[in-house]
Amino acid sequence: MIVITTPTGLIGHQVLRNLLDDGEQLRVIVRDPSTLTADERARVEVVQGSHGDTAVVDEAFTGADAVFWLTPPDPTAPSVQAAFVDFTRPAAKAFTKHGVRRVVGVSALGRGTPWARHAGYVTGSLAMDDLIASSCVAYRALTNPSFMDNTMRQTQSIVDRGVFFSPIAADRKLPTVATRDIAAAAARLLIDGDWSGVEQVPLLGAEDLSFNDMAEIMSEVLRKQVRFQQTTFDAYRERFIGFGMSEAMAQGMTDMAWAKNEGLDNAVARTSTNSTPTSFRQWCQQVLRPVLLAQIAPAAAS
Repeated sequence: MIVITTPTGLIGHQVLRNLLDDGEQLRVIVRDPSTLTADERARVEVVQGSHGDTAVVDEAFTGADAVFWLTPPDPTAPSVQAAFVDFTRPAAKAFTKHGVRRVVGVSALGRGTPWARHAGYVTGSLAMDDLIASSCVAYRALTNPSFMDNTMRQTQSIVDRGVFFSPIAADRKLPTVATRDIAAAAARLLIDGDWSGVEQVPLLGAEDLSFNDMAEIMSEVLRKQVRFQQTTFDAYRERFIGFGMSEAMAQGMTDMAWAKNEGLDNAVARTSTNSTPTSFRQWCQQVLRPVLLAQIAPAAAS
């Protein structure tokens, strides 16, 4: 039995689809079962509720061999510690209580770097990893750089103004990874019952690119001039607060961006085993372009 958390989320849903295709016995934890498709509900066991709740994880982890673990976004959390570590505490206890053998979690690059203690969400992710590892389960932390899919948050700005933003320097070359490659790696590990111990699994995407490189690629793929504009870290933080984030979580996002700008995501050397298949150009062609075209069409019609 494999338990999947966040089965309707960006990564969790792709993990679910991969495992459904493989014929595994699956159980999902979901707040609202109606957000699953009818086909998914027919093919999985459903435990309703939050995977940060003790009663819910006790029910879900009973008889489970493996768990896909991802902490859900909580923009109004009082602290990064609360969003990552405190949320995970009931599950860490339940892993031990119910004899879960293997856990695959979504985490971040940065362990062992000078910036890891002051990297906001990354710091929280690494502390979450330590908590899970302390439960004595076999654990694989999928340690990721920024997601290519984060670009989707700025589609309106790209459509309307041909610009996207970040406080990270325009020429800082960084790895980025497609969420579909994270989901594929998670599914492979969940199916494979032959590993043990605690390890990090870096997933670095296909190449390192700067935001200027990305703007050039997007311009070519979208056949529309796209440019990158660097913002200040203060403006970046205030933007999240304007969206309704708590000050602590907005600061966590800002601290993470600062650490990446300092070199946090460049600390792991790229190899053939930690590079993942999807290039940024492929992602733009297959994911970003269809979404932008769908946004442009209604506007053009009106």
